[in-house]
Amino acid sequence: MKVTDVSAMILRYQYDNAIADAQNYFYTRSAVIVKVKTDEGIEGIGESACFGGPAETTKYVIEHELADLVRGEDPTNIERIWRKVNDRTRQHGRGGIITAALSGIDVALWDILGKKAGLPVYKLLGGYSDRLLPYASSGFYSVGKDAQKLAAEAEGYFRQGFRYAKIKIGRNPDVFMSPIENMLSPEKCIYTLEEELERVRACCEAAKKYGARIMVDVNNVWNTYTAIRMGKKFQEMGVFWMEEPLSLDNVDGSAELARALDMPVAGYESEVGLFRFKQFMDKRAIDIVQPDVIWSGGFTECRRIAHYAQANSLPCMPHVFSSAVSLAANAHFLASLSNRGILEMDRNPYPLRDELLTEPIEMAADGYVYLPQKPGLGIELREDTIEKYRVD
Repeated sequence: MKVTDVSAMILRYQYDNAIADAQNYFYTRSAVIVKVKTDEGIEGIGESACFGGPAETTKYVIEHELADLVRGEDPTNIERIWRKVNDRTRQHGRGGIITAALSGIDVALWDILGKKAGLPVYKLLGGYSDRLLPYASSGFYSVGKDAQKLAAEAEGYFRQGFRYAKIKIGRNPDVFMSPIENMLSPEKCIYTLEEELERVRACCEAAKKYGARIMVDVNNVWNTYTAIRMGKKFQEMGVFWMEEPLSLDNVDGSAELARALDMPVAGYESEVGLFRFKQFMDKRAIDIVQPDVIWSGGFTECRRIAHYAQANSLPCMPHVFSSAVSLAANAHFLASLSNRGILEMDRNPYPLRDELLTEPIEMAADGYVYLPQKPGLGIELREDTIEKYRVD
């Protein structure tokens, strides 16, 4: 079997009411869906992250830089293809857009291998469990959403059966060295640190009524001092973990923070590759390891990251914030791990998650997500949804 074609398409959703995290103001959200075709008629589906930049650039890299390196290769030689692409692009771009583009191709290759073998990907990767405990990931900023409305949103997730919910924090221009002034719409949805504490406190109080827990996600914008000071207050409220509190370059600061808190520090989804994740783990700068299959190097590299985490007695819980393809891929990855944690499920309005698959991945009545049992990723794309949201 040989690869005959590698292509990508861009799907985009326009928000009626924009949402924001500490760095980004989302008027739209895009997904780069990757397809790899073979001479045996087996087609693999993947996705490449395009966070922080135009999806069109990621598509161009896939089709005009990486595709030629993959065509003609045996798609079941995934390790060889990963190494070849990584080696050939080493001088042009290690990490960032190159790794995101490679990630989508890698996911599609594992989908092909599963279809060829007649097995779901999570079993090819080791097959630890066929179900996962999910958590609701939302709580984004939006105009008019005060602390009480945010708490009501979290309470809604708990009524649906979620036991954990994550909210966004960090739009605080009064924090020294915050990057928000250089981001899109920096004047919107801003809060003082004291107001931020009220947002978190309201959500924690709502969670207690259901025996549930709240996590907070800072998206890399605080300095070490602020993270330590706020983290100590969060842990008194019962916050379950604090995610990506510091800049990716501040590994030593993250280690200092982890030592200062009894609450876990989770991260760093924005990082890519084993080497960078290894630095965080070696310095005990994180307590929860969060790669993303569509961003950090595909299944192939994320397995290495997860295994190194296991060797360091750390749980692995991937970041998931894109289309249904991303959700499926990261669910397969997580279900293959014995050091797995809980599955992130984005709850923001997003038809590229809810309407993209003929059989959507959702939480069952018992509070778990069950893995698709069909070969490969076990998913099929809806052509009507693609036609509605495709922009390339």
